[in-house]
Amino acid sequence: MCTAATYKTKDHYFGRNLDYEYSYNETVTVTPRNYPFKFRRAGEMPSHYAMIGMAFVQNGYPLYYDATNEKGLSMAGLNFPGNADYKPEAPGKDNITPFEFIPWILGRCENVSEARKKLASLNLLNENFSEQLPLSPLHWMISDRDESIVVESVRDGLKIYENPVGVMTNNPTFDYHLTNLSNYMSLSRSDPENRFSKDVELKTYSRGMGGLGLPGDLSSASRFVKAAFTRLNSLSGESESESVSQFFHILGSVAQQKGCCQVEHGFEYTIYSSCCNTDKGIYYYTTYENSRISGVDMHREDLDGERLISYPLITGQQIKMQN
Repeated sequence: MCTAATYKTKDHYFGRNLDYEYSYNETVTVTPRNYPFKFRRAGEMPSHYAMIGMAFVQNGYPLYYDATNEKGLSMAGLNFPGNADYKPEAPGKDNITPFEFIPWILGRCENVSEARKKLASLNLLNENFSEQLPLSPLHWMISDRDESIVVESVRDGLKIYENPVGVMTNNPTFDYHLTNLSNYMSLSRSDPENRFSKDVELKTYSRGMGGLGLPGDLSSASRFVKAAFTRLNSLSGESESESVSQFFHILGSVAQQKGCCQVEHGFEYTIYSSCCNTDKGIYYYTTYENSRISGVDMHREDLDGERLISYPLITGQQIKMQN
């Protein structure tokens, strides 16, 4: 499972935790403007906005998990098993496979408003990348510095939700998560007031008691509440260092540790966390065993090129000794 979030100080930031039981050797990948995207049903896009993000590059094609384009529009795909429903080819529609969805949007759209117009004709096509790589059941979060939406292709069609909290996790559907927040409206960053009874004198005995009842388990519904509360109440300075650090703290509040979530093939854990400064095009990340923040600046690359530029993740822990 995974968690995605946005955050804004002076600049805008977008990123996610990738929680899974194993890695596909993903890399930080820059796609320059003239790399030709060849869509299965929508022809070729020989030129487009440049983008940077985390991708599994297969046969020279970037299968993006999350990415940001040079205009500051960002997008992430998160696991959505049991609810994601992809469709047969539909005449008169833009038939785009789920693995093409991120470049199809980020290649042409500058902001969420333009993305909405593209979504009006979208049909997410049920077609695997290859026999060895079947489709993943996903839903997507699309954000710019001013607004955010969630896109879900389910049995009864394509759903587009406004995202006022700036976070997304996994199942159930996004409308459930927004409704579920009402169960936690009494949470506060401030000390609680005694509403139990006027006949009983109750006092706080610890800091942070305004957050009593805030979920701490690893389920997607609980992570949604925890990430939303943390993001919406987060404060930091506006410098790059303070902003990036705070963003990773937001993601850290819902990170998964090895051994706590057993699945069929092992244990799910946070393989990487990312934070992209969408205004500057700088992609930061940490990995499970490397808590030091690493970064790749897309504008230091030749964005008018035709070939992908990929940086393997620095996965080993880097410890600075002080004596």
